[in-house]
Amino acid sequence: MVEMRRANASDIPLLVGLMAEFYAEANYDLNRTHAAEAFRALLADERLGFIWIIEAGDLAVGHMVVTLRYGMEYGGSIACLDDLFVRADWRNRGLSTAALNELRNFCQTAGIRALTVEVGFNNGPGQAVYRRAGFVEATNRQLLALPLAAPTHVL
Repeated sequence: MVEMRRANASDIPLLVGLMAEFYAEANYDLNRTHAAEAFRALLADERLGFIWIIEAGDLAVGHMVVTLRYGMEYGGSIACLDDLFVRADWRNRGLSTAALNELRNFCQTAGIRALTVEVGFNNGPGQAVYRRAGFVEATNRQLLALPLAAPTHVL
């Protein structure tokens, strides 16, 4: 049975470790200091977002990070599922789907008007999980980014 609990500052080392595992799957090295600072900032201000630990019994098997922004298109807060990671040994057990259902309920209760996620074009398993949870291509627009700082990962 999946359990999700809100992360707190004492979870930062655990979260950095999970994020390092997540990034390693894409052959990225993680700047652990930068990641810890990012987790610390999110945990300190709910206006920025929320972090959950995904647990199976007493074992942390993943994490989920949601950031917030205001969007005129929806006339309110929009949540972005920034990270959803389940350790490889725990995949294909419905944990991601259960976490997404919990997230949807949380967002609806919190008055969040939309939930977005970025998923790689070549990430078929990720796309399947998100589509099963109800995510669809929302627009005919392309996401563009202008990097203004170094990313947390290093190629």
